[in-house]
Amino acid sequence: MLCIEGETLVPGSLAALPRLVALARSETQALEMAGAIVRSAMTDNQGERMFVESPDAIAELRELVDQRLQTRPADYLWGFRTLLAIEGQFHWSAALGDFSDDFYEVACPHCSLNVTIAIGGYGYYSACRDWDAGDVDRRDLRPASVAELDGMGRWMYNLAVRDGQDRLAEGITYLMGRAECPRCASVFRIADEYAAANLPTVLSVRLARSKIG
Repeated sequence: MLCIEGETLVPGSLAALPRLVALARSETQALEMAGAIVRSAMTDNQGERMFVESPDAIAELRELVDQRLQTRPADYLWGFRTLLAIEGQFHWSAALGDFSDDFYEVACPHCSLNVTIAIGGYGYYSACRDWDAGDVDRRDLRPASVAELDGMGRWMYNLAVRDGQDRLAEGITYLMGRAECPRCASVFRIADEYAAANLPTVLSVRLARSKIG
């Protein structure tokens, strides 16, 4: 009941986080519940409180999840997405898949066309989505080279490589790469446009404050 269906928090969810993290040292279910609370916190504007009120618990949770990832568990993506939430990357935590058949919707920054981005088994392309004809006017994506990766993209890539998650690492180079708009042929960075449209409002304010400070 602390995180209904792994998505919806209740008034006592954040208060329970330190106790759950303490239990998570030896109890897998407590670790999973703590992770679910952190991933869900920004969806109902409790994220600011979480970072302010429970910094020690969040720091320990990060360490516990990272230790679990290094064992390369079958549910690796769960831990990866939890770490993204802990790092404040709630938009990626909510959207990132294993790149078997991932699709992202972004707006072209030049002509505002809704562009479908495919990364995975269906290909690596940008396209216009037609509900009758499917993805039309496809353009190949341009993955970022390892040298081009920086910031959170580099962090995500390095973590996947460290833990032998080759498909995840390759997908990240495409996600952090560039796409061509099928309508106006302009080229833009996929991650920039997705983050701009999906960064939670509360997190945007917190990041702005940190830059000012």
